[in-house]
Amino acid sequence: MKDICTQFIGMPEEELTTAQQELYDWLVDFIGDHHHSPSIRQMMQAMGLKSPAPIQSRLRHLQQKGWIKWQEGQARTLQLIEESISGVPVLGAIAAGGLVETFDDVQDTLDFNSVLQLKGLFALTVNGDSMIDSFIADGDMVLMEPVNDPSCLRNGTIVSAMVPGLGTTLKHFFRDGRLVRLEAANTSYEPIEIDAEQVHVQGKLAAVWRKT
Repeated sequence: MKDICTQFIGMPEEELTTAQQELYDWLVDFIGDHHHSPSIRQMMQAMGLKSPAPIQSRLRHLQQKGWIKWQEGQARTLQLIEESISGVPVLGAIAAGGLVETFDDVQDTLDFNSVLQLKGLFALTVNGDSMIDSFIADGDMVLMEPVNDPSCLRNGTIVSAMVPGLGTTLKHFFRDGRLVRLEAANTSYEPIEIDAEQVHVQGKLAAVWRKT
């Protein structure tokens, strides 16, 4: 597994108007609390506005001045530009169905701001529908926190687990003595039961990233 890549960039130098600063400060708080960008309607309500036009104008100016990244017309694409942007390595695909092979090479990088500051995070692309009842769908990216001691995991934790000779799967983790059960969130799939010493838990779920 490769280390998280970090790119340092300077903060924007152009100052903001009072209205622009008010919206920017609110965006920082909202994204910090909710881990995703708000809708235009939410911004309108927060700023006490009845029309989207002033919000869109402020967003355009924030982008032009280098404070945010934003694709006009798609509020959920909004990203804050901060002093550092952390990249999470995408290590390949993980089965949410059967089992698939894992990868050692970084295939891509997902950019996140300082919301997720856990050490050693990595991302995997979900293949299959076995975790659909836990709101993890085929094609989603799952952000995983490395697990150093699987004995400390709570039963029911969603993990990426490697079964030697078979591959890696995303499942709910349960342990009963020396036996581990990897259970899907879809009744169409049977649980995988195996000796605990034969299972390598790579990470536990930290977040789900869905491209819209």
